[in-house]
Amino acid sequence: MASIMAAAAMGDLVVELYGQRIGVLRGDWRTFDLIPDPAAVACFGLDSTVLSLAVPLQVRSTRARAPIRRNFFAELLPEGRMRTRLAQTAGVPEHDTIGLLRRYGRDVAGALQIWDPEAPGEPKAPRQERVGQAEVARMLAEVSEEPLGNKPTGGKTSLAGVQHKIVLARGVGGEWYRVVDGAPSTHILKPLHARYPTLIHDEEYGARLARAVGLTSFATWVEEFDGLPALVIERYDRDPLAPLGRVHQEDGNQVLGASGIQKYQRKGGVATLERLARAFQRAGGTPMVEALFSQLVVAVGVGNLDLHAKNISVLHPMDGPCRLAPAYDMVPQAHLPNDGELALAVNDVYPHASVTGADLVAEGERWGLSNASALVEATITDLAAAISVEVPLPGAHPGLVDDIGGFIDRLRRG
Repeated sequence: MASIMAAAAMGDLVVELYGQRIGVLRGDWRTFDLIPDPAAVACFGLDSTVLSLAVPLQVRSTRARAPIRRNFFAELLPEGRMRTRLAQTAGVPEHDTIGLLRRYGRDVAGALQIWDPEAPGEPKAPRQERVGQAEVARMLAEVSEEPLGNKPTGGKTSLAGVQHKIVLARGVGGEWYRVVDGAPSTHILKPLHARYPTLIHDEEYGARLARAVGLTSFATWVEEFDGLPALVIERYDRDPLAPLGRVHQEDGNQVLGASGIQKYQRKGGVATLERLARAFQRAGGTPMVEALFSQLVVAVGVGNLDLHAKNISVLHPMDGPCRLAPAYDMVPQAHLPNDGELALAVNDVYPHASVTGADLVAEGERWGLSNASALVEATITDLAAAISVEVPLPGAHPGLVDDIGGFIDRLRRG
């Protein structure tokens, strides 16, 4: 209780983007808001969306948009048991966005860094600690106790999502490092799932197919650490050539002002594919919308039921226009025990088994894509070619290729 009261009494949190101070978070978890720094407008421009499509940079924050700004920062945090454990370690309630960002805001998705200037030792000197195979295996095995691989002291990483994972930095020689005091992690590692042992191998295959059809370029592979297999995913929001090694990103929940479970369309109807497409049209034009449509076609084609709003993101480079982030979490899931429904409906259809090629075309036309039919045909042709040459790893679900081939045939027939 004492630690919670002390946290509530602390002061503003500094918010930096690409190393530029853009303001402070002031207030408690109920009332906090971003108080802009005029220097941010001077650096990036008035109404710049480099931070967020939903939170353009202003000289003063209007009260009417405060809930949208609070939601943007809240969506930097994880969900479920991972959030519960991080809150316990930090000694704050799970709902305390400010308390959690005070502890874990140094290394989040994108290029933001959030920190408490009054905390002992601030500003921190980010650093890395070399870890061997046995230590990585221990971190994977104990991920429920140390979510994201955060050290009990010095761990400053937050990452949205529910699935257990750790983050590490990888050296040029393939060695691994634990990130401390805000050093940027470069890779996400997901351990073998006890209930669904094929899952990490299925995801590796989905990522390989996404690369084959040109939806992503980041590396994904399965590696064993002291005998314990894990899926290793290169972070697309990290780049050694970018300022401080980070590229800013914003997920679909943040774009739409959706919160937590609202990433699923049935949970309130805030997040829909059409709403995302409209936002992307305004921000990046037709190429950005076509990129989203290609991701959707591949997701339906491989049986990825979990293309929700937080699995669709925008990249905000410091010195260029925004663009759709590479496809990620492209996991074939139709064979797993679930309700068989898509996270976001296609042409108002939720059951994956009922979605046809005509539904995809109709969805694209809703977005204003006059070439939706041609895009569907071209994308599923590329996907069919990919599964003809790409072979799943031995640990993957044995029916993956046949399943995906069947989905492709259904889309073509429909």
